Amino acid sequence: MTTEAHIESTEATTAAPTGVILTDVAAVKVKGLIEQEGRDDLRLRIAVQPGGCSGLRYQLFFDERSLDGDVVSDFDGVEVVVDRMSSPYLAGATIDFADRIDAQGFTIDNPNAQNSCACGDSFH
Repeated sequence: MTTEAHIESTEATTAAPTGVILTDVAAVKVKGLIEQEGRDDLRLRIAVQPGGCSGLRYQLFFDERSLDGDVVSDFDGVEVVVDRMSSPYLAGATIDFADRIDAQGFTIDNPNAQNSCACGDSFH
């Protein structure tokens, strides 16, 4: 009985949206980076941590861990994970990937950010 309850809980967590939107371009880039790592157990974890010139900063990294309260969404085979503490700060945020002369890398457009620093790495 315990195993069934655990499976149901995992399915509910997997089905719940992170509130984060991963663009198609970003999903393709993440998929390619995971393939370069040669692992199939990695997911993109997005978190908010104290720091930066505006009070909070973003963290994007590959992670194989599952933490209690994680919210997971699937974007064309790419799993995006947000921990429960970061989730309210990231609701509605769009993760994109820019590959231009003036900008290269992942970008985060977050409607919850009241103020942000000039470099775009932190917010309040």
